[in-house]
Amino acid sequence: MRVFVAGASGAIGEPLIVELLKQGHFVVGMTTTEAGAKNLESQGAEAAIVDAVDAPAVEAALRRSKAEVVIDELTSLPKEPSDMPKYAAGDRKLRIEGGGNLFRAAIASGVRRYLQQASGFFLKATEGTLADESSPLDVNASASVAMSAQTYAELEARLFSSSAIEGVALRYGFFYGPKTWYYPGEAAANMVMRQQSPVVGMGEGVSSFVHVNDAAMATVALLAAEPGVYNLVDDDPSPQAIWLPAFAKFVGAPVPPRLSETEVRAIAGEDAVYYATKLGGASNVKAKRVLGWKPRRLEWLEL
Repeated sequence: MRVFVAGASGAIGEPLIVELLKQGHFVVGMTTTEAGAKNLESQGAEAAIVDAVDAPAVEAALRRSKAEVVIDELTSLPKEPSDMPKYAAGDRKLRIEGGGNLFRAAIASGVRRYLQQASGFFLKATEGTLADESSPLDVNASASVAMSAQTYAELEARLFSSSAIEGVALRYGFFYGPKTWYYPGEAAANMVMRQQSPVVGMGEGVSSFVHVNDAAMATVALLAAEPGVYNLVDDDPSPQAIWLPAFAKFVGAPVPPRLSETEVRAIAGEDAVYYATKLGGASNVKAKRVLGWKPRRLEWLEL
């Protein structure tokens, strides 16, 4: 199958390219740099150096690729979570404007299927349950979370706006594994080493993670599966009070401190409290049933 991957140099992009090539697909990866292009070519893919906000260039590259499927993994995220406010506007522009250019080019070029990176961690479910594919994004959360949820809601609305193309929403959990924040030596690990990530209040907010390699395998399986929305998360949705101390132990950090919601709200704002106390986990039942997918157990819970 001929596959065009936008955001091919990101945390999910690299393992995705590897998995696509491993399964015999012809792959063109879109990147913005010569270094990214050389890396793609070294893996065995073709490279297209294109700025996603340049609509004519996007369409020209997509037509040249003769792709049957587009995978949109466009993001502009910082290396440090604390820098998210600085990156938020650029990330939204890339996903909405750049991704919009890609989506329209895909329809104009006769692409059959469009896979869209979406969110499996800003979902709103009934209290005490896990979010499924019918669950809405929590657009009424704390300010920055609500803004991100709104962006994802717009991406999903765009994805299913045209009968001319098959849409697949990739509702990934928080990525962990190489080149992600949740990897030894990377941002989240460094924060717990410095004891900058406390358990907040009761720490009842539930996070769903997914290893980038497992996410890549599920994404490739969705080239041919039934279109629609899929929660691509692991089997271990866990409250912060459980996963954070386990993660600290996994990376060799001290036991995280405990702070009240009031203390954290004063230090880091309402979003930090939301992540720790109100975030909801997601169910992967559909993805496992339809794809036969078997994500690994969350690594730090193995200890």
